[in-house]
Amino acid sequence: MSSFTEVPVLDYSLSLDEATKSTFLDELRHVLLEVGFCYIKNTGIDEALQTEVVRQANAFFDLPESEKLRIEMKNSPHFLGYNRLGSEITAHHTDHREQLDLATELTAPSPKEPRYRNLRGPNQWPDEALIPGFRETYNAYITAMTALSTDFLSLVAQAIGLPKETFEKYFEGVGESESGTKRQDKIKIVKYPDLTELGTEGGQGVGPHKDSMLSSYLLQATDHLGLQAQNSKGEWVDCPQIPGTFAMGQGLEAMTDGVCIATTHRVLSPTAGSGPRLSIPFFQGVSYDATFESMEVPEEVKALKKSLVSREEVEMTFKKEKFERLGEATLMNRIQSHPDVGAKYYPDLLALQRVQAAAINEAAAVKRAETLLVVPGPANTLSDDTADPPKMRRRAPTIIVEKVSTDTAYGEDPGPDGSIERKEAWKMRQADAVPDVVRVIDSEEGEKVEVGLGLKGKVGGLAP
Repeated sequence: MSSFTEVPVLDYSLSLDEATKSTFLDELRHVLLEVGFCYIKNTGIDEALQTEVVRQANAFFDLPESEKLRIEMKNSPHFLGYNRLGSEITAHHTDHREQLDLATELTAPSPKEPRYRNLRGPNQWPDEALIPGFRETYNAYITAMTALSTDFLSLVAQAIGLPKETFEKYFEGVGESESGTKRQDKIKIVKYPDLTELGTEGGQGVGPHKDSMLSSYLLQATDHLGLQAQNSKGEWVDCPQIPGTFAMGQGLEAMTDGVCIATTHRVLSPTAGSGPRLSIPFFQGVSYDATFESMEVPEEVKALKKSLVSREEVEMTFKKEKFERLGEATLMNRIQSHPDVGAKYYPDLLALQRVQAAAINEAAAVKRAETLLVVPGPANTLSDDTADPPKMRRRAPTIIVEKVSTDTAYGEDPGPDGSIERKEAWKMRQADAVPDVVRVIDSEEGEKVEVGLGLKGKVGGLAP
């Protein structure tokens, strides 16, 4: 991955002409292997439609608060709907943005289907009488972006030496479903208040993250700075609005055995007095039944990949060792980002996620403490030629946590001032390393759930 200082701009129209297609694919290969982020121009998306999308977005945020809250996301098990300011979490911190999540219109799955299919379902739409044409406009825009992203993904495959239809299997479902088995693309309409409105000196519009979908296309509707991509040196590079382009990111790292870079990016809150920033990202969806099978990328393409500079990386949504299907990983990611939806519709998964996160955090703290531990010799001194001090004994017993209520919300690391059951767990974790098993005992239901190295089987099973 190169230490890029500006984001490349690709001319999509070059891919439509056989005389210039190879040049485009060479440029795209550089983006995929070394940058993971780009702008694309001349996409063919109707400019009048884009203008109407932006106009309707502004009209939505001008709606009465009561109307926006009527379609709040916490009323949808499909994670679709309105999010008020500060209701989403990224990288363990609150995002300062107001947004509406929409998707390809689908019916809900049946109760007998795997739980992760609940990610698919119908939208919550604002009242047509209050905002005429809104539903028609956004359905048309989603349809147009679905076509663009499908074609662009075939170009991605060709750029890394694969058949153009390689990624199509990620759109294929398994068996029958009330909501169908095709993919569901998503879109967000996002408003970032400036620091004057927020009343703070600094703010996270959205924290550092990697996209979990195959690709994303961002329509930056205002000329604010704020979107930033991270290069191999860990430096943040501004991605300013370029009229007539989409800022584009990839989430293909897990599927291509690390060949395609999924670039970490973030959004800073607009500067004081600059007014709100408006953006409309489109996320190319996949079938949630798809597995984590990696592509067989040609060796010559792997050889072209630059060595990555070691630095702390943002966690990927897709982790093969934890999940079997993309839907399982995505559901847990949504629950982490939207704990209010998780508490209402998936309280058991939210509880498991919090217990596992707490255990991982404590294990990391113990590991850091071990690196600082020095046990003095008989003279209470250590000379340069003294042998390495003995290391602290590590244990990894089972931790027993009695979960009294699935509705209780705890912080990321509540410490000894939390509830009684968390106090006991906290005390034990101070002397423990990584637990081999975490056993959650629900005193209300009498159900025991074991969490080992991952969450396989807890997310993808049939709904209770």
